[in-house]
Amino acid sequence: MYQNRDRIRQDGKGKVTGTLKYLTDLTWPDMLYGKILRSRFPHAKIVSISTEKAESLPGVKAVITHQDVPGLNRFGIVTPDQPVLCEDIVRYVGDAIAAVAADSLEIATAAIDLIEVNYEELPVLDSPEKALVNNAPQLHPDGNVLHTANYHAGNIDQGFANCEVVVEETYQLPRQMHTYMETEGGVIVPEDHGGVTVYVGTQHGYKDRFQLSRILNIEEEKIRIVSSPMGGSFGGKDELSIQPYGVLLALKAGLPVKIHQTRKESVISGLKRHPMKITMKTGVDKAGKLLAHKVDILADTGAYATLGPAILDFAVEHATGPYRFEHVAVEGISVFTNNGVSGEFRGFGGNQVTFALEGQIDRLAAKLQVDPIEFRRINIRKTDDPGPMDHRIVATNGASQVLEHIDVHRQYHQNMIPEIDDFKVRGMGVAISMHGGGLGYGRLDPSGGQLTLADDGKIEIAFGFEEAGQGIINVIETIVTEELGIAAEDFRIVIGDTDKVPSSGSTTASRGTSMVWHAVNLMKNDFRNALLDQAVALTGLSKESLELGPGGVFQSTPLYERVIDYQKLANEVSKPVAVSTQFDFPTTPDAVDGGHYLYTFSSTFAQVEINLLTGKVSVLDLDQAVAAGPVVSMKGYTGQIEGGGVMSLGYALMEEAVMKEGKYMTENLDGYLIPGIRDVPFSMGVTAIEDLEKGDPFGPRGVGEIGTVAVAPAIAKAIHDAIGYFPKKLPISSEEVLMAITAGGKRAWNEAKQFR
Repeated sequence: MYQNRDRIRQDGKGKVTGTLKYLTDLTWPDMLYGKILRSRFPHAKIVSISTEKAESLPGVKAVITHQDVPGLNRFGIVTPDQPVLCEDIVRYVGDAIAAVAADSLEIATAAIDLIEVNYEELPVLDSPEKALVNNAPQLHPDGNVLHTANYHAGNIDQGFANCEVVVEETYQLPRQMHTYMETEGGVIVPEDHGGVTVYVGTQHGYKDRFQLSRILNIEEEKIRIVSSPMGGSFGGKDELSIQPYGVLLALKAGLPVKIHQTRKESVISGLKRHPMKITMKTGVDKAGKLLAHKVDILADTGAYATLGPAILDFAVEHATGPYRFEHVAVEGISVFTNNGVSGEFRGFGGNQVTFALEGQIDRLAAKLQVDPIEFRRINIRKTDDPGPMDHRIVATNGASQVLEHIDVHRQYHQNMIPEIDDFKVRGMGVAISMHGGGLGYGRLDPSGGQLTLADDGKIEIAFGFEEAGQGIINVIETIVTEELGIAAEDFRIVIGDTDKVPSSGSTTASRGTSMVWHAVNLMKNDFRNALLDQAVALTGLSKESLELGPGGVFQSTPLYERVIDYQKLANEVSKPVAVSTQFDFPTTPDAVDGGHYLYTFSSTFAQVEINLLTGKVSVLDLDQAVAAGPVVSMKGYTGQIEGGGVMSLGYALMEEAVMKEGKYMTENLDGYLIPGIRDVPFSMGVTAIEDLEKGDPFGPRGVGEIGTVAVAPAIAKAIHDAIGYFPKKLPISSEEVLMAITAGGKRAWNEAKQFR
């Protein structure tokens, strides 16, 4: 266990006092302001573009269209299919057509209004069902299907033939916004060597550099990405956003350019969580053992690919969750539409499919009249069971551990006697989840780090990870100080600058904590030995008697005393002391596309109170138990789980970026509501289960996503517990709940509960 895991994060004070400078706060002398013209229509042919009036406006320094893109006029993390600036076709309302840099924001905005674009509207495919019709317009050369994925085991027809009880339901999951407080933005500065420095928050600086190099047709080394800190991401800033327009404008104008999207611009152009329609048919045998599970997933990926294929793969992989089935048939399809682009979002497809799966489990338990936790206990995976797709994974008893811990939480709340008036009812629900870390089998998932004794005597550790609010700085500080035995004052952290850090892969997929731990453990002995060798040369003492400590190298015998400090060591070393490492995130050895190797588990207990007069659902308690190995930073761990829980409370009860005919119906936070302080449960317990199986060499796992996954199904079950109504669509509205109450479910249900 890490001794200093309760330390306060280094960037905490600056954040809570408002003094921390984010990249969107930066300014430069003679800096210009950029604006981006996006499409008026979700699907249209561009007949003509005229920029003359905008270019002639005083104060305008640069106007760009597709003709100003010197390299590849496309971007995309895996598949570069999204135009930087559209040439002939727009496929959604976020498509960019032109951009302007001017002396002021007001002038840039006025110039955007002067750009004349003539369109010829085309039919709008605003749902996957419309896009899959045989004669539907083709949005991309290969058609409207982005990706298909499936998993089959056993004989599904035979499996259902042997079932005693079967439930079948279709679940609707909404388009959710990341809603980071800092919308996409930053400053791009042209450099004398013909390149640029990009000060924009991102989750993968090296990947951005690669993509911008293709767009600009210049060497990657001429592009520097500075990417930390940023005001939240949750997956939404893994893809390029304003960077292509900033670099093109800055190089054309020869001056720094700031672009900071408004909330409306962020809504229109930013990624969203994939809306999915999931149909599940699930059956059990006479003993209540899960036997057959048929799943059909239909995902609306919007206009462009980004990480849509990987997200569908993840959903298919997690469709069976932490349960064992003899017969499985999972089919997934991700479809292009003219809706907003769906992409990476905390949970990565696991949230949608877990809501459906846990709904099935609760429905089966209700039909069997078995306690929901007991029903899960009967069917939960065991320590040495294979992964969800029968692939080899690291042995883990996490599923049973989180289930038993959340049962303790439930019993505690059941023993409390609530004071409640005649117009309110309460209900309780639990749900569990299993979540793979890293990118999975067959995906490039490299990582690395570097330790250096700098000239000023500081031990410097460098990673390519970004500080996106998740607390990676605190994780690095705790691991480095305790693994090397040094003080926090002895070292500094360098992250988020491609000129100064090694490539560590993307800051995504709950991989940061795990990769920092691996990197430090791979480097620490070589680095320690290198420092001690230098100390031996300078002091003449035996290496066996020396060790690293706070402030310098210590002699352990005969007295424990410092013999040389790090500054003096740095001044007098005969050669630079630097150690680096490169490695890959562990993956299953089985050829399962996207299959994971390291899994975390969570369970959620939710207690809700429902106002019978209004249908309003209030979440009173939201407790989570998480099995993710040793905790490195307890405050960060708790913050991730609690924060993820509140984000999913919004997913469950209030958030949906509604689109109609390819256009957003809500463009700001006055129409798109997220949980406020009054919506946050007063009681939020977090239990960290730190045990790993004996001999597990993989250390702590990340928890950036797991706290979001099982919350919505637990709330849905709590609503069922209160009024006897099983929601099957998110968000669960007050109107829907009130209709269920009005239909008589509440009275009959509560009489039945009292009878039990």
